[in-house]
Amino acid sequence: QVQLAESGGGLVQAGESLRLSCAASGSKISLNIMGWYRQAPGKQRELVAVISFGGETNYADSVKGRFTVSRDNAKNTIYLQMNSLKPEDTAVYYCWYRDSKVYWGLGTQVTVSS
Repeated sequence: QVQLAESGGGLVQAGESLRLSCAASGSKISLNIMGWYRQAPGKQRELVAVISFGGETNYADSVKGRFTVSRDNAKNTIYLQMNSLKPEDTAVYYCWYRDSKVYWGLGTQVTVSS
């Protein structure tokens, strides 16, 4: 079993930055892909960014150039640096982990005011 603990959400104004963290723990941490999804009210959950164990990344078009995903494999932790935040980035952000199974964090709220 793998547990995911997110942190770093909050309320910011448009144009400001936030950094999310997600730490994975458990007895079965292995080679994996991790990333971030988000879900805004009334919308489907969507991919934000993913990063492989080797550091390959993929981003949603809506965040390219503004968000950066990174990871520290020694700490089993990934980060999402979010710059130039927009009101449309407001959502609950979920950490995602996949090896032979998929695991989700509980989510952290990001609110961007205009």
